[in-house]
Amino acid sequence: MRTSLVASLLVLGNALPLAAQARPAEPPKLLTANGGLMFWTLVIFLGVMFILTKFAFKPITRAVEAREQALEDSIESAKRDREEAARLLEEHRKLVAQAHADAQRFIVEGRDAGEKVRAEILEQAHREQQQVLDRARQEIESERQKAMVELRRDTVNLAVRGASKVIEKNLDDETNRKVVESFLASLESVGNR
Repeated sequence: MRTSLVASLLVLGNALPLAAQARPAEPPKLLTANGGLMFWTLVIFLGVMFILTKFAFKPITRAVEAREQALEDSIESAKRDREEAARLLEEHRKLVAQAHADAQRFIVEGRDAGEKVRAEILEQAHREQQQVLDRARQEIESERQKAMVELRRDTVNLAVRGASKVIEKNLDDETNRKVVESFLASLESVGNR
């Protein structure tokens, strides 16, 4: 089979130059109209157009329309996603602002509560200090009263002894004491005025 193919090619190769020699070489006419060529070109064009319209253009048009629809859907979905992202971002910003405001409020409330506790502690310390001072004053007054009573008693005793020595008349001690105490009480009322 290989040899027959090679032989055919050799015969064809030798026949081409002979055909070219038999015909005189004419220059090609590019601008001349050839009716037969135009007819067959038109028939082939219409046939191809019919076949393409019937079998190719509709599926291609449907595929292009489907692709257009898919692109429009993708664009619309991207717009919705972007709007959703913008909405979520805005919500996030609001939440962050709210958290910041809450934190500031908690700080202020904590500071106020601390100041209130501090004021209460200071007030309680002042109250306790005042109570201690009042107790100390009461104790001092009580001790002063005791000392005054002791001093009176000692003064009465000394006055009675001195008076008994002066008048050398011995009255009973209880009567003398009452007389001196009433005298000292009258002196005290005069001294308080």
